[in-house]
Amino acid sequence: MTDSEHINITQNSKTNFLYSFSLLPKEKYEAINTVYAFCRQTDDIVDNEQESVELKFRKIREWKNQFEKALAGSSEYALLNQVNRIIRKFNIPVEPFFELIKGMEADLQVSRYKDFNTLYQYCFRAAATVGLMCIEIFGYKTENAKQYAVNLGIALQLTNILRDIKFDALNGRIYLPEEDMKRFGYSEEDLMSFKYNESFVELMKFECKRAREYFEKANESFVKEDRKSLFPARIMQKIYFNILEKIEKMNYNVFSKKAKVSKLKKLYYTFGVFVKYKFA
Repeated sequence: MTDSEHINITQNSKTNFLYSFSLLPKEKYEAINTVYAFCRQTDDIVDNEQESVELKFRKIREWKNQFEKALAGSSEYALLNQVNRIIRKFNIPVEPFFELIKGMEADLQVSRYKDFNTLYQYCFRAAATVGLMCIEIFGYKTENAKQYAVNLGIALQLTNILRDIKFDALNGRIYLPEEDMKRFGYSEEDLMSFKYNESFVELMKFECKRAREYFEKANESFVKEDRKSLFPARIMQKIYFNILEKIEKMNYNVFSKKAKVSKLKKLYYTFGVFVKYKFA
């Protein structure tokens, strides 16, 4: 798979990441797109609705085996060989890649989460790992950047979960912790039938408050020494925080429509953050 094909994966996915990557220097832009392509391909193995769970398990294990081969020298997959080159070039730890694969494997086994601790582990594997990969390419000056990447990753994944509650339910998955649902008297049957009531609103207020707390933790772990290099992460933070605000302004009715940020606003955030952090 060529660099242009990696970039096409990012563009075709219509991802919010496209905006945060767009102003990176060419070398870093291509490296980020390679890493993103790895993450996207890993996720796609699990999300393929046309295949059985057994087949997905075989594919994700083969993907892991081929990744290990790439790290050892050469894989059958050109993308994984390119990922290995990026890992070596930017000195990226390999642990986040394996943790991401574990997270996707867990998604095949787990469709309910007992409490926030178990959900946190999933969020870490599904999103914080990506942040830990990316900051090595962005560059940073302080160790705070790692905690920033983790906190932001959790915030982004929690926002994703709240935005996609209906979509996930249609696919048999509930990411809202069972203990939270019980606390607010909102049952699994209520969610599966998209019941919008006062219990759901109170539950969502609680979940949105938690997501906001992780955005705030990300802010607290972000230091000015890293502002010039980590501007792409701040663009992503701005876009996703706006999605969270939209969920709140909809009075949490994520069953009626999906909270989105317009392309124009994404561009506004992209250039606004870039100017603020690169030239301040």
